[in-house]
Amino acid sequence: MRVRLAGLVVAGVLLGTQSLAAADRPPQDLHLVDGHWTAWNPPQPPEGAQIHVIERGDTLWDLAARFHGDPYLWPQIWERNQYILDAHWIYPGDPLVLGPEVAPVDNLAEGGTLDEAEPEEDLGPADGDVLTSEQAAGDPVPLGGESDIYCSGFIGDLDEKFEHTIVGSEYESVSPDLDMLPSYGFRGKYGKPGTAKYNLSTGDIVYLDGGRARGMTPGTLFTVVQPQRQVVHPITRQVTGRYYHYLGRIRVLSVQETTAIGEIVHSCDPILIGNQLRAFEPEPVPLGRLGALRPVNYPEPEEDLKDNPVILFTQDDLVSIAEDHVVYIDRGEDAEVTPGDMYTIYRKNNREGLPPIVIGELAVLAVHKNSSLAKVIESRYAVFVGDWLSPK
Repeated sequence: MRVRLAGLVVAGVLLGTQSLAAADRPPQDLHLVDGHWTAWNPPQPPEGAQIHVIERGDTLWDLAARFHGDPYLWPQIWERNQYILDAHWIYPGDPLVLGPEVAPVDNLAEGGTLDEAEPEEDLGPADGDVLTSEQAAGDPVPLGGESDIYCSGFIGDLDEKFEHTIVGSEYESVSPDLDMLPSYGFRGKYGKPGTAKYNLSTGDIVYLDGGRARGMTPGTLFTVVQPQRQVVHPITRQVTGRYYHYLGRIRVLSVQETTAIGEIVHSCDPILIGNQLRAFEPEPVPLGRLGALRPVNYPEPEEDLKDNPVILFTQDDLVSIAEDHVVYIDRGEDAEVTPGDMYTIYRKNNREGLPPIVIGELAVLAVHKNSSLAKVIESRYAVFVGDWLSPK
């Protein structure tokens, strides 16, 4: 059988034996699981997940193209199936979790959203039409995407400590030393002079500190983190923490005593030597029932918004925020915020004596200690940092 991964074809035999180069040798400890041979120990797939049972000839590359429309998304399938310790070898009969199944909107008339007094008039959406929030009400839908969560970050303490660091990459040593001059151990910020590639991305091999001496094991996933600027609260003007940006993910391939070899399996932005690592924590995209925006002629009184949460920060320092942008709000686990919570966005600085303005709506995607990641799902006007929020 030939297993192709990310454009690379690796020859191998899933059953039986064959003389192979050491680097290409498949796992040797095959065993029977549910009537088929495999090297892995697949768990029971979660209820409601979209499952594909591997067939002879399948590759993660081809399955990503078939189910996700892009073969370069094969790492997403691998990450959902962490029982596969080496993505070069997959076995017919093993189940692959491809993602959650989302029920289609079958009958928009259910729930009384359509006028039943005139059944002869077709009020449903035509092909290609976008459902309004009123039409979609009652049907849970994903409130964002995986990239909204895994390519964002979190607001933490000013000096967060992380477990491990990227200490090198293969590209530091693949270029010839043309000047033949001693470097005396000199290393720049991103590696030694002559490094073939500095901005690392999906598929690149990196070296990590730690190894067996610090409990690292093959298959472990890490999120790559880059500390960025301090976050100042837009109302109190006090420093609330530091923004830590997620650059991507690394899977440990093998470990040595004090180092480990890893592969970048997902990248949002360029990854550099010296970036820090924290244990990867899966965060599923929450589902929510979309409904109509708060009526513009019925805003909450300004006095009721006094102690409410506000939009705290945007990762790209955006001034004008609109639908589909992600933001951070100044409430988190400390205020019992949960993924899927929805808020109406208000502008308070109306003319004196006039009520707040209904601006839009956002939904919480991920919750951290003192803040939460949220996504603007509807906006009438531009949304700004400092806008006030009211639970919907």
